[in-house]
Amino acid sequence: MRHLRPSKWGWSALAALPTSVFVLALFYYWFGVVNRHVIFLYDHVAVGIPRAQPFDAMTSSRYWMAGLVAAGAVMVLYAGANWSIGRISTRSRKHFVTSPWWRVWMLTAIPLVIGIPAITMTANTPTLPPRLAAACTVATLLGLAVALAAGEWAANRPLDLAWLTVDGAGLVPVLTLLKAIELPGRGLSISDTAARLVAIGSIVVGLVWLAGMSWLRARRRRETPGAFALLVSGLGLSYLLLPLVHHLLATPPGYRYITNAGNFLAFSPGVQLLALAAAAALALGTTSTRRRLGQPAVP
Repeated sequence: MRHLRPSKWGWSALAALPTSVFVLALFYYWFGVVNRHVIFLYDHVAVGIPRAQPFDAMTSSRYWMAGLVAAGAVMVLYAGANWSIGRISTRSRKHFVTSPWWRVWMLTAIPLVIGIPAITMTANTPTLPPRLAAACTVATLLGLAVALAAGEWAANRPLDLAWLTVDGAGLVPVLTLLKAIELPGRGLSISDTAARLVAIGSIVVGLVWLAGMSWLRARRRRETPGAFALLVSGLGLSYLLLPLVHHLLATPPGYRYITNAGNFLAFSPGVQLLALAAAAALALGTTSTRRRLGQPAVP
């Protein structure tokens, strides 16, 4: 079998160019074309929440959440493109060697660092201040670091990627629901007891899911991924795919708005770090246990 090897930076540039154009096109559409009252829910009224203003905390979070939604779209399309190229290469008796995700990320980051602030600080009204423009850029780049990681697996190990995705679903409850512990302190209609039950339940559900996946992997004689790969899978599902699905499927037709950060992330940085630490502990504990039980690691 021959190896299809692009030049070291050739495939990276070929992948980075459409990725950059796609993300910048989304930002221009969201910030420069679409009605701001629709996409970012200006003047939105909800029970117990004041009428939304362009720069209140909730609306401001929608701006940088747009970066995670864009990264979610890239994750789906990039994995799909690599999967297609991988299948074509296999049928042609060639092994497609993908470019490392970090190289594609570096080349993608260059135009985004310039383009996202340029769009968000000049297009439509109101324009974003530098602080929010920077937040949009950082959120997009962090999201893309996760989104691009699936490319190599999709091209050359699609079945392993499918197993990893199902595995990563076990971290979603912890990453998205453990934050319930902070809700009573924000005056929301949930008791301390209920909040603790949700937070503890998110860990229990994750443990049960991952234990079931461990049993299934052993029964099917499937290798186990590393803890980092498992954590990245959970992050991609929780903070990229779910916001994208919310934007496309959980919003009314004609009102495809960007979700606020509170639907998926904690309000407090400390609570968010706690959720990340709990997910990392679950990933590390799961993979360590599997290896102690004799399950081989994914090469």
